[in-house]
Amino acid sequence: MAGEAAPPGRGRAAGAGGGRVAGLLLAAGAGRRFGRPKALLELGGERLVDRGVRTLRDAGCAPVLVVSGAAPVEVAGAVVVPNPEWREGMGSSLRAGLAALPPGCPAVVVALVDQPGVTAAAVARLIGAYTGGARIAVATYGGAPRNPVLLAAEHVAAAAESAVGDRGARAFLRSRPDLVTPVPCDGVAVPDDIDTPDDLESFTRRPPR
Repeated sequence: MAGEAAPPGRGRAAGAGGGRVAGLLLAAGAGRRFGRPKALLELGGERLVDRGVRTLRDAGCAPVLVVSGAAPVEVAGAVVVPNPEWREGMGSSLRAGLAALPPGCPAVVVALVDQPGVTAAAVARLIGAYTGGARIAVATYGGAPRNPVLLAAEHVAAAAESAVGDRGARAFLRSRPDLVTPVPCDGVAVPDDIDTPDDLESFTRRPPR
């Protein structure tokens, strides 16, 4: 059942054809409201970009790609994809990341670097929905679609084509609700953005999930 959590871990992200579900972390923004790129912010001594990569890897995603832009980064355990057009918005980063997926990749989980409350358990739920037959899986919270999002390979090109400005895959997902499987992630993750120093401070005061 899509709403049931699959335990995170290696080997849990295999597709029907034996390929591994990739992870894609969008981390190219300048963090204008925060005052510096959010990929480099630290939470508990760990950069948000490293935390995001760890989350995807712990859920079994391989390979994990990170789209960089405003701040060049090196990340252990990930392939960094530079996006020279990062100023155009999230859509350009999504296009760059999807274009860099390896041949034969059966599906990809797309996550955002400024949502550290997204957990490996949430990613594992999307992968569980995919292995159960879903072709697009979207994490929901209180019934509302948020992030992360899983795209099967046959929908990657359409999602990339619709990614303009800061919309990411939103336009494509809204145009094809028939393809979308909602995956409830209440209780295992929170999708709140870290946009300001106050957001980061509030997040650090939350009880550990």
